[in-house]
Amino acid sequence: MNIYDQLWQKILNDLETIFSEETFIDVFEPLKQTQKYLNGYIYVLVPSEFIKNRINRFYLNKINDLASKYHSEPIRFKFVTEADSVPEETLVSPERNLESKYRQGNLNATYTFDNFVVGKSNNFAFRMCLKVADQPGTVANPLYIFGDVGLGKTHLMQAIGNFILDNDISQKIMYVKADGFIEDFANLLKREKMDDFNSKYRDLDVLLVDDIQILGGATKTQMEFFKLFDYLYQQNKQIVITSDKPASELKNMMSRLTSRFGVGLSVDIQTPDQEHRVEILKRKLASESRDIEDVGVGVLEFIANNFVTNIRELEGALKRVLFYCLTNNLDVTVATTTEALEPLLKTRKKSDSLNENNYDRIQSIVSDFYGITVTDLIGKRRHAKYILPRHIAMYLIKNRYDIPYKTIGMLFGGRDHSTVLAACEKIESDLKKDISMRIAIETITKKIDLNNKG
Repeated sequence: MNIYDQLWQKILNDLETIFSEETFIDVFEPLKQTQKYLNGYIYVLVPSEFIKNRINRFYLNKINDLASKYHSEPIRFKFVTEADSVPEETLVSPERNLESKYRQGNLNATYTFDNFVVGKSNNFAFRMCLKVADQPGTVANPLYIFGDVGLGKTHLMQAIGNFILDNDISQKIMYVKADGFIEDFANLLKREKMDDFNSKYRDLDVLLVDDIQILGGATKTQMEFFKLFDYLYQQNKQIVITSDKPASELKNMMSRLTSRFGVGLSVDIQTPDQEHRVEILKRKLASESRDIEDVGVGVLEFIANNFVTNIRELEGALKRVLFYCLTNNLDVTVATTTEALEPLLKTRKKSDSLNENNYDRIQSIVSDFYGITVTDLIGKRRHAKYILPRHIAMYLIKNRYDIPYKTIGMLFGGRDHSTVLAACEKIESDLKKDISMRIAIETITKKIDLNNKG
């Protein structure tokens, strides 16, 4: 590998840590080829004009800064497509094997304390999570984190795991969502392999269980979790639990479990205030590109004013604005921001005015379940990871409220009624043959029911 390929690989490694996984995969992962060094420039081949323009506008300064960090002589990068005029001699760098963002125990390495935005709404929760991470098993056990959808509970929980693992790689940590715990228990019980279940969950130093409210009504699983909880607790193994409500308000949960949850410390996360939401947007802006300096505070305040209750929606709205302005070669102003967000704002107003049923709540819960934003759920992107949640949300709204397909279409960016009909029919068909689909629908439905009762 020549020195320019080596330099590019070092920069790619840095970019992977600086930017979000989605940004890195969309923009930088395809960039396998470098071109001949010429007149102080290294040429890198990109697959499209869109990617070239995006890099030149948002990321080029950062890339050139990194180049100066690793190369003693002045050197810069140029990004070109095959249609551009490129030096005839091409140097092809080897395939780059990306490491997964997931660490042992299902931890997402991007969830850290460093990139969690602290404000009045989450300051106490943040401080206590940091203390628990620093002294697992001694400060607060269990630690029970509760709050509404999309406010950062999962981020804080996994930040604890990542912090512990960073300080002691030998620690055995497991992150699991409650529905995954239910599925593990049911599958291994059916196959009479409870020894495998016990070896997976009992030989741990830290257990992180997300969305514990999903265990409501699952009596056998609750009993097994109670035994696991007591086993780990007696050995001073750290347990962290998240929920959408206080332990005392959990529905259909054994009292012996809820009382155990109250033994340690409960911390809550509230809806961020305006100032905090603006800070979250600034941090998101930095993760998307540290070169963006033309996004005024007025733009951020406009977004923060219109997306109040869910951080994922807030960040998704910002991302939509950036892409909209990039694609249409527009400056990011309050006017263009209003233009970019008009479909979303219109949909929210329609959703609020259609009737008393809370359709946007279903959208939010489905989005949260699949780890995407409501912006992507109701948007136009056709990636598989957005299509399935979108179809499920359409199906659930139709199944629960039986409103016209045309009305549902309005809730999803003005889609045609035939699109909604086809989506609902597909989910209905898949439910008959896909066990994982049934589990997902049942889990989401349970979340919706719990939320409505709360």
